[in-house]
Amino acid sequence: MNTLIALFRGINVGGKNRLPMKELTALLEDLGFKSIQTYIQSGNVIFQTRKKQTGKLAKEISARIQETHGFEPHLILLGTEEMQSAIDNNPFPVKEGKALHFFFLDSFPSKPDLEKLQALQAKSEQFHLQEKVFYLHAPDGIGRSKLAAKVEACLGVPVTARNWNTVSELDSMLQDTSN
Repeated sequence: MNTLIALFRGINVGGKNRLPMKELTALLEDLGFKSIQTYIQSGNVIFQTRKKQTGKLAKEISARIQETHGFEPHLILLGTEEMQSAIDNNPFPVKEGKALHFFFLDSFPSKPDLEKLQALQAKSEQFHLQEKVFYLHAPDGIGRSKLAAKVEACLGVPVTARNWNTVSELDSMLQDTSN
């Protein structure tokens, strides 16, 4: 069985695209996934499957949500190795869990506009792009960051972001799953 992490974008945010985790779990069970665990309401799911094609799986999950809930969320599926690599490659010290953000990319950007991101960067902010993860350290808060709001446009690929607290909790859940 393959263990995968599904990172949904834009569900249960501001009263839009409501999808309770209990309903999402049932939907994923109906699709044949096993050992389903969710973390907070923003769409973080760990599950096991025999299927290996993550792109096809993501489309299948999104299509089922469209059928049952009337909206088609974007999601990024990561294998355990990809998640571990994202954690291992984090270039910033982990001290403030809400100040460090991992933007998981759908694919590696062919023409990222890093100069534009640098122009938007506050003096207190630092960022780094490695593989399919854009790391942002925003000690003044992500809500105040001009850069954070433009990451997707400047990279040219779909992204979904999680702060260090969420990434760390998902990592703990993965460790528990493997034991």
